Amino acid sequence: MIKIRVFSVLTVFFLVALGTFSCSESQQTSDKEASSSKADTEKENQVPKKTILFFGDSMTAGYGVDQDEAFPALLQHKIDSLNLPYKVINGGLSGETSASGLTRIDWFLESKPDIFILELGGNDGLRGIALSSTKDNLQGIIDKVKEKYPSTKIILAGMQIPPNMGEAYTTDFKEIFPSLAEQNDLLLIPFLLDGVGGNPDLNQPDGIHPTAEGHKIVAKTVWKYLEPEL
Repeated sequence: MIKIRVFSVLTVFFLVALGTFSCSESQQTSDKEASSSKADTEKENQVPKKTILFFGDSMTAGYGVDQDEAFPALLQHKIDSLNLPYKVINGGLSGETSASGLTRIDWFLESKPDIFILELGGNDGLRGIALSSTKDNLQGIIDKVKEKYPSTKIILAGMQIPPNMGEAYTTDFKEIFPSLAEQNDLLLIPFLLDGVGGNPDLNQPDGIHPTAEGHKIVAKTVWKYLEPEL
């Protein structure tokens, strides 16, 4: 009798345990399926990020400030805060001229930019390079972008220089950018350093490159023209 009772108790215990295991296994399977379904839904809802390429010189590169303080990085923060599906690539190189930019643009175009912001020419002006050469080189960069990606939106950042090279050179240099914008039907930022250039409180000791505070103003200037295109 005792053996039969023990056997009965063990049988009941085994069946309860088996039922509990089966229930637990079923719940785990259900949880996995729910998790997988959620992951699939999130994946489907993800929008592929488009690319904004800033192609320029030390202004874009953020010479003299931390990389996170340069205006392209500030614009990425702004874009992220608005949950816009864009990633910013900083293609700035200190000391870059329009000629050297023309030689390296092909490599950067591998990023397939949806928006291309061209900020070059300042170093040409400071070095007194022939204006015709600067204009031809910038046109060459524009042509390469248009040829490879006809649908890419190009924004041209205008630049100005101090009158060291004479009034005529300074004036003609300034006119390169609106001229190119008109010829190529580009969106023009009239002066990248608007509100910053010439202000010692917003520039580093060299009087040319913006401080971190200066970059904040540059970012606001660029954003006015960039935002409608996003």
